[in-house]
Amino acid sequence: MSIKSVAVYCGFRLGASPAYGAAADALGAGLAAAGVTLVYGGGGQGMMRRVADAALDAGGAVVGVIPEDLVEREQAHSGLSIDGGASRLEVVADMHERKARMLDLADAVAVLPGGFGTLDELFEVLTWAQLGIHAKPCGMINAEGYFDHLLAFLNHAEGEGYVRPADRARITVAPSAPALLAAWALGEAP
Repeated sequence: MSIKSVAVYCGFRLGASPAYGAAADALGAGLAAAGVTLVYGGGGQGMMRRVADAALDAGGAVVGVIPEDLVEREQAHSGLSIDGGASRLEVVADMHERKARMLDLADAVAVLPGGFGTLDELFEVLTWAQLGIHAKPCGMINAEGYFDHLLAFLNHAEGEGYVRPADRARITVAPSAPALLAAWALGEAP
């Protein structure tokens, strides 16, 4: 499968470690360098802003998808226009439409550190893959070990028979954006 666009799920906030923002910067710049379109939640703050700005600054295409009621609350990215084009902001009706649209626009999914919304998006994409709704690669950038406890839980759930090994293996875990892009043959490892 050729990857021409990647949906990135990440936090509305920057988080406690500067490494999280650096991972967002590296992912946005790496996608742009590989000629891959970034699809993300359209927000203009935190990790969302960092990944989008890095892609835009590196000359990449960015598509933000944001629900109408979050345009003000998440401060939709001011650098994206709603008039179409390679870099644009799409305003949709609600969160369900946002998630479906992002996955529809993407050939793969990458997850950066984030909170409940990020985890919701991750698990929905994994569930849809498990159900055969899609077969898109899913990667996780484990910056500073952010996802270590979640990964331990997933291993536990697999050991207890609730997650099949094939479904657990759907997540490519990488320590950095360059490592994930290299695993997808979109760049070189660090």
